Amino acid sequence: MTKRMVRLPSDNPPFLDLVGHSKGSAVGKRFNIGQLAQIHRTVNRAPEVMVKVTGGGRRVRAVAEHLSYISHHGEIEIETDQGQRISKTEHRDLLKDWHLDLTTGQYRPRADGRTGSGIKLVHNIVLSMPAPTPPDKVLAAARNFAREKFALNHSYVMALHIHQRHPHVHLVVKAEGRDGRRLHIDKAMLREWRQEFARMMREQGIAANATPRVVRGQGKRAERDGAYRTRRRGSSKVLNQKLKSIVSELATTRTIRDPAHTKLAETRKGLVSAWMDAADALQAQGELTLAHSVRRFANSLPPVRTDRERLAAQLIAHLKSQRPGHAREVQPAGDRTQERSR
Repeated sequence: MTKRMVRLPSDNPPFLDLVGHSKGSAVGKRFNIGQLAQIHRTVNRAPEVMVKVTGGGRRVRAVAEHLSYISHHGEIEIETDQGQRISKTEHRDLLKDWHLDLTTGQYRPRADGRTGSGIKLVHNIVLSMPAPTPPDKVLAAARNFAREKFALNHSYVMALHIHQRHPHVHLVVKAEGRDGRRLHIDKAMLREWRQEFARMMREQGIAANATPRVVRGQGKRAERDGAYRTRRRGSSKVLNQKLKSIVSELATTRTIRDPAHTKLAETRKGLVSAWMDAADALQAQGELTLAHSVRRFANSLPPVRTDRERLAAQLIAHLKSQRPGHAREVQPAGDRTQERSR
């Protein structure tokens, strides 16, 4: 059978594209019920769901190792798409039933004629919610998500992890469907999946949202001090050079100035303008309370920071945590003023 790639589209309407409003006015726009609800969740900072692909084995052995990992090496049972719970001793039988060794293209030769690493046999997916979301609600939403997205054509297993602060479910989905078509996951699909998983969490009675970071005025996720120290102990020459440069600039000027800050500030200005336009449209629509919340949200977005400024802030925080009261009072230049529009 000829190999075909397939996307699994969502039937939901597209996300409220506030970012696009920065290129044009939202005046005269009327928001529908779903958009009003999403604006309300966003400005009230409802918990954001996380859906990400963490990889996928290209050999049966790699898939087996991942099953061992998500089962905590056999300490917990994993759940199949048939609702069965299987122990570690049954993992091998599961993989035999999946016939991964027969997956088309697994041993596709490389250009040099040697056997390559092949294609993904499975997709490893994580569905997560921040603490203190009840784990049983996350698992119930994950079951519904997997059933709706994969059950008709793709085999899968899942396992709930609660050993970290944020409860999350690991999904392992067989890439090749029963009809021979392969599941292709792209950024657009991941955006749709986030919206769908958020909806399913809300069906469990849990406030959940799925918005891009840029709409919330956020850049990259800030690293915790432990993660920072872990990276700092690494052998990354690029990171060490950046840190040396930052330390030198802080010692000389007691601040960090990054030319890229100006571009980010302009982007932020457009975002704030878009939110304000949305507030005007809401007010014209009679949604006075929500319009007020939107304006308050737009005026309280987090400071604009470049990667360099963010790294400097992490370094400063780390130094303060190591020597309280002795770290010099320095800060990235971008934190001194918060760009606003209107």
